[in-house]
Amino acid sequence: MKRHLRTPVCLLAAVALGAGTASAAGDPHWVNTGTAYTDTLGGGQGLASRADGSLLYRGLASIPLDLRIKGWNHVGDPDIARGHTFDAYQGPDTATSKMFAVTTPAGKRYEYVHRLNPGEKLNNSFATVSPDGQWLVSGEWGEQKRLQVFPAPLLNPATPPTGGDLKEAWQITLDRPVRDIQGCDFVTDTRLVCASNDGSGTLFPEIRPLLQVDLERKVDGQPITGTVSSLFALPQRSVCSGTFEAEGVDYDVNSGTLRTQMIPPGVCAVATAVSSYGQVTD
Repeated sequence: MKRHLRTPVCLLAAVALGAGTASAAGDPHWVNTGTAYTDTLGGGQGLASRADGSLLYRGLASIPLDLRIKGWNHVGDPDIARGHTFDAYQGPDTATSKMFAVTTPAGKRYEYVHRLNPGEKLNNSFATVSPDGQWLVSGEWGEQKRLQVFPAPLLNPATPPTGGDLKEAWQITLDRPVRDIQGCDFVTDTRLVCASNDGSGTLFPEIRPLLQVDLERKVDGQPITGTVSSLFALPQRSVCSGTFEAEGVDYDVNSGTLRTQMIPPGVCAVATAVSSYGQVTD
């Protein structure tokens, strides 16, 4: 995710329009069901659905003071698994580590620090946990052909019970490059959806696409491959003109609702558009 956060001087109305997917007859596809808005400062970096259907948002204002003092100045797209909240943190450009904070249902927070491997970027754009609760998937910024896989802190018995070092288990190797992934979430054991902030149109025809990653099998901590396809361009409509920024993505397994975030340009950036989708079959 980008390190900066826009700070507009006033709020203007923003209008977002959803998009559907092109699919073969009889195949399920996503259909836009509505758009809501959230405060960008407090919720523009990501979101996750709780078991009761309510939403958890993350933004610059969400970073606790004690973590900010330690140098963790950016929070990414979160996830909630087994009632535990997983947050992805990164530090300054000189950082040699990234950190995942896990908050238990009782409100106790533990910090798991991953020291960067050779060639690994410092970015920590998102955290998503596999449906079995055992593996945490994250990603870096820029053009990549991989997603990173870690044992899920607290939920995987291979991790320390009260925080500590977190080593990478292995990686998901993608069959084609992706760029600027801001968030991913599991839809099934073998499928993720990922929000890309790629505005170039060079890797996929769509500008800022929602991508689908189909895995050859369930994530198990061993090398695995993923097939990437583009579903549709994320909605980019606003009364303001300029460059949009795609952010977090969430799939609510209980309601079947997919949500994506888009920060509009200019002074409209104070409010992040949250688009909702349902899956239908023609």
